[in-house]
This record gives sequence, structure tokens and C-alpha cells, in this order.
Amino acid sequence: MTDTPADTVTLNSQYERDDQWRQLRHETKPPIPHGHHTTDETILRAEAEFNALSSQLTIQTEGGQQDIPNSSSSTLGKNTRDLEKAERGDRFDLREYLTSSNDKNQNAGIKHKNVGVVWEGLEVEVVGGDDNKFYMPTLATSVLFFFIGPFYTLYMFITGLLGLKKPPKTKRILQKGSGVLKPGEMCLVLGCPGAGCTTFLRTIANRREGYEKVNGEVLYAGISAEDMQKYYKGEVVYNQEDDLHIPTLTVAQTLRFALSTKTPGPNGRIPGVSREDFDKEIQDTFLRMLNISHTKNTLVGDEFVRGVSGGEKKRVSIAEMMATRARVQCWDNSTRGLDASTALDFVRCLRVMTDVLGQTTFVTLYQASESIYDLFDKVLVLDKGHQVFYGPPAKARAYFEELGYKSLPRQTTPDYLTGCTDNNERQFAPGRSQSNVPSTPSSLEQSFRQSSFGQQNDEDVNQYKRYMTIEKGDQEAFRAAVAADKKRGVSQSSPYTLGYSGQVWSLTKRQFQTRWQDRFQIYTSFTIAMTLAFVLGGAFYDQKPTSSGAFTRGSVIFAALLTTCLDAFGEMPGQMIGRPILRKQTEYSFYRPSAIALANLFADLPFSAARVLLFDIIVYFLAGLHRSAGAFFTFHLINYTAYLVLQAFFRMFGLICFSFDSAMRLAVFFIPNFVAYSGYMIPVDSMKRFLYWIYYVDPVSYAWQAAMENEFMRVTLLCDGNSIVPRNIPGFLTKYPDQLGVNQVCTLFGSSGGSAIISGTDYIKAGYGLDPKDLWRINFVVLIAFFLAFQIAQLLALEYYPQYGADMSMNVFAREDDELRRLNAAQAEKKARRSDGREKERRRMSDAVSLKSRSTSAMKKRGRTFTWEGLNYHVPSSDGDNGQKRLLHDIYGFVKPGTLTALMGASGAGKTTCLDVLAQRKNIGVVTGDVLVDGRPLPEDFARGTAYAEQMDVHEGTATVREAMRFSAYLRQPADVSKADKDAYVEEMIELLELQDLSEALVFSLNIEARKRLTIGVELASKPELLLFLDEPTSGLDAQSAWNLIRFLRKLADQGQAILCTIHQPSSLLFESFDRLLLLERGGETVYFGDIGEDSRVLRDYFARQGAHCPENVNPAEYMLEAIGAGVNPRVGDKDWKDVWLESEEYRKVRADIDAVKATGLAKPEADKGSTSTYATSFFYQLRLVSARNALALWRSPEYIFTRLFVCTCISLFVSLSFLQVGNSARDLQFRVFAIFWVIVLPAMVMSQIEPMFIYNRRTFIRESSSRIYSPYVFAIGQVLGEIPYSLLCGILYWVLMVYPIGFGDGSAGLNGTGFQLLMIMFMILFGVTLGQMVGALSPSVQIAVLFNPLIGMVLSTFCGVTIPYPALLGFWRSWLYELNPYTRTLAAMVSTELHGLVIRCKPDEFATFNPPDGQTCGEWAQDFVNVVGGYIENISDTAACRYCQYSVGDEFYTPLNIDYGNRWRDAFILFSFFVFNLIVTIIASRFLRYAWR
Repeated sequence: MTDTPADTVTLNSQYERDDQWRQLRHETKPPIPHGHHTTDETILRAEAEFNALSSQLTIQTEGGQQDIPNSSSSTLGKNTRDLEKAERGDRFDLREYLTSSNDKNQNAGIKHKNVGVVWEGLEVEVVGGDDNKFYMPTLATSVLFFFIGPFYTLYMFITGLLGLKKPPKTKRILQKGSGVLKPGEMCLVLGCPGAGCTTFLRTIANRREGYEKVNGEVLYAGISAEDMQKYYKGEVVYNQEDDLHIPTLTVAQTLRFALSTKTPGPNGRIPGVSREDFDKEIQDTFLRMLNISHTKNTLVGDEFVRGVSGGEKKRVSIAEMMATRARVQCWDNSTRGLDASTALDFVRCLRVMTDVLGQTTFVTLYQASESIYDLFDKVLVLDKGHQVFYGPPAKARAYFEELGYKSLPRQTTPDYLTGCTDNNERQFAPGRSQSNVPSTPSSLEQSFRQSSFGQQNDEDVNQYKRYMTIEKGDQEAFRAAVAADKKRGVSQSSPYTLGYSGQVWSLTKRQFQTRWQDRFQIYTSFTIAMTLAFVLGGAFYDQKPTSSGAFTRGSVIFAALLTTCLDAFGEMPGQMIGRPILRKQTEYSFYRPSAIALANLFADLPFSAARVLLFDIIVYFLAGLHRSAGAFFTFHLINYTAYLVLQAFFRMFGLICFSFDSAMRLAVFFIPNFVAYSGYMIPVDSMKRFLYWIYYVDPVSYAWQAAMENEFMRVTLLCDGNSIVPRNIPGFLTKYPDQLGVNQVCTLFGSSGGSAIISGTDYIKAGYGLDPKDLWRINFVVLIAFFLAFQIAQLLALEYYPQYGADMSMNVFAREDDELRRLNAAQAEKKARRSDGREKERRRMSDAVSLKSRSTSAMKKRGRTFTWEGLNYHVPSSDGDNGQKRLLHDIYGFVKPGTLTALMGASGAGKTTCLDVLAQRKNIGVVTGDVLVDGRPLPEDFARGTAYAEQMDVHEGTATVREAMRFSAYLRQPADVSKADKDAYVEEMIELLELQDLSEALVFSLNIEARKRLTIGVELASKPELLLFLDEPTSGLDAQSAWNLIRFLRKLADQGQAILCTIHQPSSLLFESFDRLLLLERGGETVYFGDIGEDSRVLRDYFARQGAHCPENVNPAEYMLEAIGAGVNPRVGDKDWKDVWLESEEYRKVRADIDAVKATGLAKPEADKGSTSTYATSFFYQLRLVSARNALALWRSPEYIFTRLFVCTCISLFVSLSFLQVGNSARDLQFRVFAIFWVIVLPAMVMSQIEPMFIYNRRTFIRESSSRIYSPYVFAIGQVLGEIPYSLLCGILYWVLMVYPIGFGDGSAGLNGTGFQLLMIMFMILFGVTLGQMVGALSPSVQIAVLFNPLIGMVLSTFCGVTIPYPALLGFWRSWLYELNPYTRTLAAMVSTELHGLVIRCKPDEFATFNPPDGQTCGEWAQDFVNVVGGYIENISDTAACRYCQYSVGDEFYTPLNIDYGNRWRDAFILFSFFVFNLIVTIIASRFLRYAWR
């Protein structure tokens, strides 16, 4: 659709209307009675205001509706709409839409929800005094607390009961303040970082968790905060600064879910409008209002999943909160990441919604423009928690000027008000000083209280409170409207719009979509499950119904059950990853927390049921279990029920535990016992009496019993082969009958004398004490009971014990040493000097000269010029042409040394994409065009010679601010620069970025603004030689911090640095600091590239020549975005601005300038390529620093290391208790082997912990490797080196608790043998560590990595020659997998060392008893058999009841298993070679597989 003539306008009319808006809102607005805003008054006032103006958000396109003059002789011709306008379709008028909807609602009798907010004496306290610091615990402190913690907890409990417990020391972060905001009003909250803006908004929004005390009173239409939280918490909402969404959902799916939970019931909708129609209309309204209709079917994405842009994601967050239809809304810096035009459009939307719907809106913004500022009714200024002003925005500047503060030219009012509370930036009026101007937070607060504004505020509060007490109209209407919104059947006291079943259904659909759209995870999980099934079924292929297959038949049942159950272990991480989203959405009252547990269960059923069914089919029929429909489906039912029980069990841990490490510790406490006490490994009658009870509370034992009963009650076994004693041995003995005779015995459980047929029922009764009658009456019923119990526990945990993670509202510090104390003292001294008035004035004069003159004589122009020509970028996309989508199109430009270039455009125009392409950060898609340095291809050291401060603030979380910056300086500055010089430069960066007070703070505890400063500091610390890229460096910073940063960039540019950065919402003063501008519109099209000029004169002239005249009092950075149609307003003119650019003289000049730069560069001699290198420092220097950082990070991650120690200690302890002081009987021999077998379980446990840590650290490495800080080989080796000390400590603990309590070392190897066992345990743990890191390196995410663990663990443990005895292994597996298995070497070395020379003496019940033929002694009849197969006859001279023991010495056990004591050292070093192999694969994978798709 082409534009109508009415669309061809300049934006002057728009800004003239904004001037009228300011006059109307702040000068001619009729007075409103205190405390009274009826619905009709609100609507009438809003409509009167809007009728007095032209449309605030759109320009009317109806013919003849208005006559808009074209103030220039535009050169623009007719053309189709640009890409962004085409996406939008018809004009969308929010005022018209909301007013029309309101009229319909009023006619239908639907009431408005008007909620005025009063706060009186509001103050907030947090734990810790003013001088208190919270220090990071280390491994040492964690171990100490583990032992003294229970006693300390008991002490605190007793003192609490006795009333002796002292309250914690607190500090006040929000001082007493009062105010009122009536329905239909908006309040802008301003303050420097740390002023308390977020605290104020969170408290008003009733989000009080994390605070020790909230004193004072907050009333919502007369309703207390407690009642509001209990009954109406969804009507008071808070939009945080971070954007938290499920990355694998599309924008439309995200909004559809939010709306589905907030759709009003029949009484809250216009008659005849269905829920589906209502949701669709509102969704389309939000998409059009926020100009993101084109992203409807695009994934939201995150740092790993490619999705919408940062600005578009912010708008998704805005739409999601608007879907709550709450009447009190608190927006915390919600324009971060939005361009100036979109930010203004957003606040205009809030203005319209607030007026027409009667909302009460609180907003805190950084770098708010004058146009945004003038849209508010009230402004609240905070200074270190003190309320220093609250009143009309139009009078705030005059108030502070009267106090004695100087107003700078071209400084916006929000910047001025914030600057008045900043010790470093404020200036006093001539003749005034700190001595006669209130300048401390308390004195400013006192001045406000004594002013007319303070007195008027107190009067307003008192009058509005009295009104709410007397007049209950608003409150009653609000309660009635909320009740009408609820769906039928929802309790009137419930804070939710949708009933519980409806919440579960909506969540189930969302969770199913999330899983279904994560195809890689689906394919991987099904592939691994089927692979496991084929391997397991192949290992136990075609079990025969004979005595030799009886034990292995039980083994395959146990292995299949265990594989399925432990597959559910991967559920734990998933329960923790989604916690922030769960918290946000439950606070929005979308659903009850417990509903997500049921939704996860139902959404996962189709996937898990199909996966387990395929697994069971393959294993069951390959293994040759009883082939009947009843038998199979009973087996499948039991196996799948056991999976659901364990899934619920592990999910419960994921919900009740604060962190993955604590959940891991709990899991390790239970998993070994679940396995050991299932009844398979340790027979019930052999269990220690003090641990016997575990068997009865073990869900795995009931599943195993049921599966065994199901199989063996249907089979009959034939006694043959090795189960007959004595018997013929081919090639050695032929004297005995071929079939079971009267003088032989069958050793199989349940056999009867002389009979070769054994009932399966008799076998499990005699061997395991199982009764098939218990299958349905006990075992299955108990499994269902376990499932229900664990599921109910999940619901209760979510409702009453939610774990959302820590609220980092405080900084955590590392302890200082002498050097750090000296450096911090120096920084504090500099900061004090900086606050001195004369120093500030001197610095400002210096800055002014630098910014205005830009004298070439004052600048040292050096370095090389960076150019790009015909830059295009295409990415694979299903909605593009031929499977490709173009994101950048024919972009030309350059950055010269000594210049500061801005890259701007609408949100989603491709700014970050362009920066990524230029910085060589893209690794998917196709880039075409030339990117050159001095006319030559990019040199090898390009990445090292540039610095790129990205939007995502990814750092090593346990490093301090100073350590992070030093790490960058040490590895990125040239090696010939001394360490002292690098340290000194870092101190300068800390001072510049005003991080002095946070220099020892750990990165993970920093707030968003401080992390942004650190990101910039880390890049600046590298002192890039060629180019500095910055992606939105001022987003998230307050105006003063942004100005300080741009001022510093200006200084760098003046010294010769070439800088290119994207920037959002710059003030006119900030914008003027740049030399050049590259302006993009949607589709990655160039709108302008060239000089900005003093007072933006060059840029203004260019746009004016095209018919877009920027008024003198308007910020050109905002205007140009409006002019090209970046916001919701149509562009100026009917010709696309990219076409205007391509036809302009400026475009031709840019092409000529690039050619000139290339010619000049090529005329210079080419640099010696031999002198360039990929990295600034040597390999071993990198390795030393990276390893040191990893070691320090682990030391500061006590939960992680302590969990590892706990895992090893717990497994060893439980195994030792189960086999305490084992003897030397035949069964004890088996127990010794089982105890050793647990060593090979360690890698599976260690891997579950290693993989998340490795993948998390890889995120940091990906960001650092892009700048060539250190090599991937260093990263991989450093990860292993950091783990080695703790792995060795784990090995020692495991060895001590295993060897001595069990009683190892009784064989010929003696105590020397136990030392060898220690070596093997250490090798095994190191193997597990590197195996986990290898799997992590090969996997794109934690969710995928943990899927491989059951496969690896099951394959290695199955084919090691013990689970399935070596002689019973199929030749196919024996020929290669058995030999390549590291567990084979571990068990062979450890078993042979322990059992070599160990004398075996059977207990009475372990003998095989038979009668010799008449006239023969036991020795005469069976000694020949004993001589061949081993063992001994206890009563060799008797003539009846011969007692035969299978083993006489331990060697007779392991020799048939292909184990040789003489090969133990060979096996040990083969195991070590596997450790080396894992390390090599990890290094290679780190080099080539980073899974950072950009």
C-alpha cells in the first residue's frame, strides 16, 4: 500500500504538537480535586486533552481530516513504503482504539479499575551496616561451616526460642518519604545509580523480598499492601531491567501465553466477544503499538539462540507486562536498548494508556529526553535513598536553580536534575558554593520538606488518605472489576484471573511448544535412547531359558530399569534454569507456582512415553525376554512408571534446592543407596541390619521386584552347563553324566534334587525372596504412591518454599591484601580530589576545549584507516528468499584514526549485526563486500588489534573488577609493556569508569550498570592499536555516567584512536561529541554516512535539503529517527530514505573518500607480516595466567568443589557401610568386587557436575577468544589443570574411606596393593573429569551434555567384563568394545590386586552339597573336577553330603574373566592414556566446536 498525500509531511508539526502537549499538561491542565478520579472524569479529561491536539501517536490519514502543510519543497518522489512501514500495514491510532474500546466497555457495564497509590513514611532496610562488606566464602570457610553449621543453627534456634536472638545489623537504603500518585497520572523517578530508584519501584510494586524491613505505609485505593499482595497482586506489577523470556518460543507464542492467563471472564468482556477473539485482538494491538508485528513468528532467542534484536526483545517484555492489564505499573529503565524514537513512542503509549484507562504509572529512566520528560505528571528525585523532590516536572528545574545549582546549556531537565545529586558533576550558580547550598542528601531532603512543594505534597497525601477512608467508590469499583475479570469458578479471594485447571492447561501448551521447538534436544534424546537400547539389547542378546541365562536375565532387567530411571537425573538442571522466568510470571499473577509442575509433567508425557516405549521394545525383544503381549506391556508399564517416579523425585530436588550443587549433594546421598539397596546387588538377607530399612523406602527396589516377578513367573529354567557340580570339562574330564544325575547338584536357586527343571517362581523366591503375587498388590501400588508423593512434594515446594535464587541487591567482595589496600587507598584519595570544585572546573574546561576545538594540532593522528565497501550479510532463514534473509545491504563507510563514529538506527535495523560483521564476529551466514585496512585485506592480528565491548556482559563471575581488567591488560597489551605499566593503566581505567568502590567486588554480584562499565573497562584495558568497537556502551548508564564515558572516548579519539560505536538515546550534547554518523534503517539499508558537524549542522542540512527540517529546540538524534520512520510515525516524504541516500552527492563523496583512503594506504609500504602474531603473549604466559585464574575461580566456588568432595566421600562412605569389614567367604568375595565396581560409578557422578561448569566457562572463553586474548588450547588445558588438585584430594578421601573400613589388603599384595588402589582411584577421577569436559566441549548446551551421561556410563559399565562376565560376552563385543573400554582396565587392575592370593572360605550356606556314588568318598568322586575348575571340598573323606566351595583363592574368581595380576601396571597406564586422550579431544573440540552461532 502506498502512502496517501496526507502522509507526506515534515515532523515539525509533530514537535509543534509536543509543545502544545507540554503547555496543556503543565500549564493549562484544569485542577483535579485531591484524591478523586472517577472513571468518567478520567475519560473525559483524557478525551478533552487528546481532542485539543492532533493525534499524539499517529498522523491522520483519512482524507480531509486535517490539512498538514509541507514546509519544504521536498525532493522526495513517490515510492512504496519502506520495509518497516510495510510490516505495519494500516495506520494504528492507539488513542482512537483505546477510547473506542472504553466506550464499548462502558456501554457493556464493565467498570474501570482506578487505583491511586499513597506512600507515607516509606523506608527500606537491608542487612548490613553502612561500613559492612559481604565477603566471598572460599572452600576453607565452606568446609568449616559444614562441620560447625549444625551447631550454629541449633544455637540460633535456641536463642530465638528464648528471645535472646539479636536482630541483624541493617542499613537504610530508602529513607522516609511520602507521596501520592492518582489514577491517570505518571511519575518519573530520577536518581544516580545507587540512589534507590529500583528499590522504590520494587517497594511500590509490593516486591519486598530481599529486604530486611519495609517500614511505613503503602495504600492502593485504600487497600493495604498486605491485602493487595494476597488478593490482587496481579494488579500491581514491576517490569525489571533484564529481559527474561523462554528463548525457543516465538514472540507471538510468548504474548499468546501471557494473554491466555489474563483473558477476562465473560463478565469482563464485551458480550459476543470470545476468549480467542479477545486474545487475538489484544495481541495484534500490542504488536502494532510497539511496532514489532514483523517479529511475530521469530524466536525470542538469547545469547545462544538467534532471535529478535535487543530492542525488539525489550518491547516483547513491555508487551508481556501490558498483557497483565494491571492498574499500577512500575517500569524500571524499560527503554534500555531502545532507540530514541522507539523510547519516545513507548512513553507516549504509556501516556495514552494511563490517561484513557486510568492507570497509575511509575517509571524510572536513564538518559530520558526532554520530549519524554514532558509527558509525565510528577517527577520524583532521589539522592542516596532520600526523597529530595516530588512535584510537577515543569517546576523541578526552577526549584533546583533556586536552591543554587547551575543549569548547563543544552542540558536536558532529567540530566540536570540527576546531576544536582551527583557530587562529581553538579555545579553551583555564580556566587554560590557547597557552604550555602544544600548539597548532602539529608540537607536536600530537609529543604524539600520545608519548601512549598514538600508542604503541598504532605497536604495531598493527607487529603487523599482521608478521601480513601470516606469515599470507597474507587475501591469498590476496583474490587468489582477484578471480580468480573475472573473466569467462572475462580474464587473471589484468588489473585488469579484463570482457574487452576486453566492455568495448567495454558502452561502445558506452552511447555509442549517449548519442547517441540527445541528439535535438536528431541533428536538427540531419542537417538541416545535408541542407541542405548540397541547396545543394551545387543549385550544381552537372546537370553536362553537355562540356568546360565537366569542371572543375566535379571541383569538386563536391572540395567534397563536403571538406565531409564537415571535418565531422569537430567531433570534437575532444567528446574533451575527457568527460575527467573517462573518468578517474573508468578509475580504477574499469570499462574500459581505449583501449576508449572503439573504442566511440565503433562507436556513431557508424549515425548518421554514415546522415548521409553521405543527403548523398551528394542531392549525387551533383543534380549529375548518372555515374548507375550502381557509380559511386554507389564514390563513397559513398570519401567515407565519407575521413570515417572524418579523424574518427579529429581524434579523435587531441583525445586527445593537453592543451587545445582546443593541438589547434586542431595542426589548423591540417595542415588548410590537406590542402586545398592534395590535387592539386586546386595541380597536382602545380606544387608546390614542398621541399613536394612533403605530397601523398603527405595522406589527402584519396588520397580525391580515387579519387573523380576513379571518375567520369572512366566518362564521355566533348565539347569545345565556351569550350574552342575561336579560336571564334565571338555578336553579335561568325561567321567560325569552329561545330564544332571543323582550324584550331581544344580547350584541354581530354587532347584530340587535330581531335577533339571526349575520354575522361575521358585528361582526368585529362593534367591531374592520375591513373590509374583506382590506384583500388583504391593509393588505397583507402592510405585504409584511414590509418584504421587513426589508430585505433591513438588506442588508444596513451589507454593510454600519457592527457590528463585539470590537477589543480588548487594555486592560481594574479595578480601584485600596489602597491595590491594594500598591501591584502594590511592583510588579513594583521587576520588576525594576529584570531588573538589576547582578540580571539577579545571576538568570541565579541559573537556570543553577538547570537545569544541578538536584542533588537529592537539591530536596525534596515527594508525591505519578502516574501510568497508558493498557490505552485505545474508543468513539462513525459512521466511527469506530462497532460504536466505538479507540483514545488511550495500553499506559503505570508513573510520579514520582520531575520529569517533556513531552507528545509529531503529531497533532491529541491524546496528549490532553491522558491528559484528565489521569486527569479524559472525560465524554463520554469508558476508560479501570488502573490509580493508589501509586498502589491504585484514591482517592476521586484526582481532588482537581491535577491542569490542559487546552488549552481553559476559565475564568470569568470580573475578573482581580489578582482576578482570588486569587479566585483559596482561594478555592483550604487547608483551614488551611492563607489568607495572599495565597495572597503572588499569588503575586509570578504574578511576575513569568510577569503579573505585567496586574494585574488589566480584563480577557476579555487580548490578547491570556496573557490569556495563566493567565490560567497557575490560576492552579499554587492552589499549587497542587499530580500532575500538562498542555496542551500546551507554545503555543502562545514567546520563552523567554516559557523558563521562563518551567524554573519555572523545579523549581517546583525540589522541588518535579510531572508534566505532552504536548508541541509543543520546542527548544533543552527547551526540555532538561524535565526528561521523552511520545511520541505518530496517533491512540494513544505509540512510546516511558522513560528518555530523558542530551543533549537528552538517547532518541537519542534509535532512533539511530532503524536506525534513529539525526544529532548533529538538534533539537531532531523536528527530532524524522520527524522520526516517523509525518509530510509529510515518517517515517524512514518500520516498525511501535509502534511495534518497543513493542519489545524493554525499554518497558519491563517501565512495570517492574510500577510494582515496585505499590509494593512500596502498602507497605506504606494507607492514612486515612476520612481525604480526595472533596473540600478544606467549603460549606459556597465557597458560600461567589462565590456569591461575581458573584456580582462583574454583577456590571462590566453594559449593562446586565442596560438592565434589561430598560426592566422593558419600559414595565411599555408603559403600563402606554396606560392606563393612567384609570377610573372606565366597559371597564376601563378590562384595569386594562390588565395592571396587563403585569406583567406576565415580565418573558418572563427576561428569554431571563438570559439564555445566565447563559449558559456563566456555561462554566466557567464546567472548575472550574473539579478541584473541588466549588460545583455545590454553583454555582447555587450563580447565584441566584447575581441577587436578581437587581431584587428587577427592581420590585420597575416597580411598581412605573405602580401603580401611571394608578391610582391603588381605591378599598377597598386602598394604602395597592398597597404595596401588589409591593410584587407580586418582586416575579414575581424573578420567571422569576429562571425560566430563570432553562431553561438555562436544555439546552445545548443558541439557544436551547430560543426555550423553547415561549412554556413556551404561556402555562402559556393561562391557567391562564384570556386569556381563567375559565368557558370556558375545564375540562381537569382546573383540573390540571390551578391549577399548577404560573400565575394563580399571576393574582388571583393582580386582586382581585385591583378590590375588586371597584365601576363600565358604560359609555353610554357600556350599554346593551332593552325594557321591555308593562306595566312593567325596574326594574320589569330585576331586578330579576340583583339580580342573578350582575351589575345594571341605569334607573330602566323607561318603555323603559332600560340601563343595566354588573358590579356594581369589585368583580362581578373576582368571576366567580374562584378568591377569601381572598386567595390572599395564592396565593402570592404559587408563592414564585414556585421560590423555580425553584431554586431546577436549582441546580439539575447544578449537573447532564453540557453538557460538552469531
